[in-house]
Amino acid sequence: MEHVNSGLGGRLPLLDPKNLVGEQADLYQTLKSKLVTWAEESGFKGQTPNGELIGPFNPYLYSTGITPGFLAWMAADKTGTTLDKRVHEVVILSVGAVWQSPYELYAHSAVARKAGVPEAAIQALVRGEHSDELTPAEQVARRFATQLASDRRVDDELYKEAEDIFGTRGLVDMVYLVGLYLLTCALLNTFEIPAPE
Repeated sequence: MEHVNSGLGGRLPLLDPKNLVGEQADLYQTLKSKLVTWAEESGFKGQTPNGELIGPFNPYLYSTGITPGFLAWMAADKTGTTLDKRVHEVVILSVGAVWQSPYELYAHSAVARKAGVPEAAIQALVRGEHSDELTPAEQVARRFATQLASDRRVDDELYKEAEDIFGTRGLVDMVYLVGLYLLTCALLNTFEIPAPE
């Protein structure tokens, strides 16, 4: 099947908002008012000039049955996490680097800038590398998220180090966050969704 809409949908055609009806139209409005607004406030693109959703927002529209539950999980992470904004972005970029997910790295580099993560640290995170520009706690969060995403487990030494810094609840919150972005990267990579130029 031929790609449409300048390729920003990757393997998935971008859905034209003018053709959406019922649950899909409702979900489009929810995504546009919440996530696309947040994207634009954060400094990255979440839609085309015609209002078609890009990044993970387009695949979200294809699953009106499951996406609302995923959005509720995202909202719970935003309001219920014990992790500060910088650690949050360090974890997300670490997962994106393991998965080499262009849109995720593009989007969350912008969010990390807004959260005050230094540019040199963002560039290192995108490459999957250590950065002295990160605090010691952020460096542990990076190692934890990277090890969990790449090895699918965390060794005892790193677990203890992370637990000492973030506490048990913080670790549970971090694992939930890793899971959110494993799923996001899986959507982006399956459908070969690029970052906009």
